[in-house]
Amino acid sequence: MNAQEAKKELMQAANALRDAGLMFRGHHANLSARLTDDTMLMTRGGNVANLDENSFAVIRTDGTVLEGEVMPAQAEIIQMHAAVYRARADVGGIIHTHAPHATAFALAHEPIPVVYEPLMRFGMTEPAPVIPWAPRGSDASVQGIVDAVKTKPGVSAVLLANHGVLAFSKTPSDTAQLLSTLDEGAELILAARLIGGEKPLPAQAFAQIEERKREFAGAKA
Repeated sequence: MNAQEAKKELMQAANALRDAGLMFRGHHANLSARLTDDTMLMTRGGNVANLDENSFAVIRTDGTVLEGEVMPAQAEIIQMHAAVYRARADVGGIIHTHAPHATAFALAHEPIPVVYEPLMRFGMTEPAPVIPWAPRGSDASVQGIVDAVKTKPGVSAVLLANHGVLAFSKTPSDTAQLLSTLDEGAELILAARLIGGEKPLPAQAFAQIEERKREFAGAKA
């Protein structure tokens, strides 16, 4: 993905999240897209409600800013994105927000279980784990994220204890859709807990879903 394509996709993703209420009231979030093996495009400031062409910086995954300018408060989270790109070659987009229902689980230090089938269709096969609290973007926080994404390939999102959610997928658009579905699932789980609690999917569910996706991907309309 070149920088212009990445800017367009990140702006579309931010607008979709804003319109869905997934940035919560302050519209604070950070989004990034992989450009090359060792470079990424990232939003330069905290409020992403109305991004434009000048709202981004090109950054190496070692943290070096190559183009543009990053606001000081945003600079502390560069490694939160860069470390995931370094750990997962398949990740092409990362979004951090305070999506309200997913963040409720982060505040409660409760993982979000994969009991909502649409999550499985976006590649989640393991619960979104809770990363122990440490200051945002600190070595301890980043290491917790890296440990989760390296040891659990089925993890596509993590909850930052007492803070928010970090989601990642193949593209920024895919990540925005995953984040929306994760927050939707979190909302439904909270509702289910009022009437007896969520119930697990069958053990064979993921294999069956993957089989049907392959079957219908090859089908002609």
